[in-house]
Amino acid sequence: MGTWNVDDVMTTDVLTVGESAPYREIVDLMTARRVSAVPVVDEFRRVVGVISEADLLHKVELIGETPGWRIFEGRRRHDARVKAAAMIAHELMTAPAVTVLTGTPLAAAARLMGRETVKRLPVTDDLGRLVGIVSRGDLLKVHLRPDEDIRRDIVREVVERVMTAQEGAMEVTVTDGMVELAGRLDRRSSAEIAARLAARVPGVVDVVDDDLTYDFDDVDPAPSTSAAAG
Repeated sequence: MGTWNVDDVMTTDVLTVGESAPYREIVDLMTARRVSAVPVVDEFRRVVGVISEADLLHKVELIGETPGWRIFEGRRRHDARVKAAAMIAHELMTAPAVTVLTGTPLAAAARLMGRETVKRLPVTDDLGRLVGIVSRGDLLKVHLRPDEDIRRDIVREVVERVMTAQEGAMEVTVTDGMVELAGRLDRRSSAEIAARLAARVPGVVDVVDDDLTYDFDDVDPAPSTSAAAG
């Protein structure tokens, strides 16, 4: 089973530019490859920044304006005018780049994208060298897994290996990523663990365990819980 990480979904054929690449060359490359951003790398392929379409559009929006400070001007407006006057990648790029290490779980990458409000993340090794790039769309690929693959992982890794449930003690049904667990286990804690582990299987959208019952409530063993056994 395993947790999917950025290595499973990232693009490895990544368009890059050097720090001295001129503005027009960057525009031509991005247009030809139909990408909305490009990592800037040094001679050792270490990521030093990222140039997005937004960085390039400042020249269209503000061409001719001087980059100096103006009274009552905010940082964002000033930075936009500086980039409008920029001519090479080092001046255009947003730095430092927001990156993730190879092996980063998809959930962690998604949280980082949300926190930093970026649409893509260069993936680097532990020396900062580029190995790929992952986009928001790439992160969604995990939900393209066939239902049968998801069910097989739950049966093998949750039911048989972790829960050691007897054959027929738990039934697993998967429809469009929605998992339904049914059957009867010995303890309530076992049923709750089964649901939590199933939810962690790559591609699972949600888990419904309303029909998964138990013989003994070891979580809240009050006298009235005998009805939970059904």
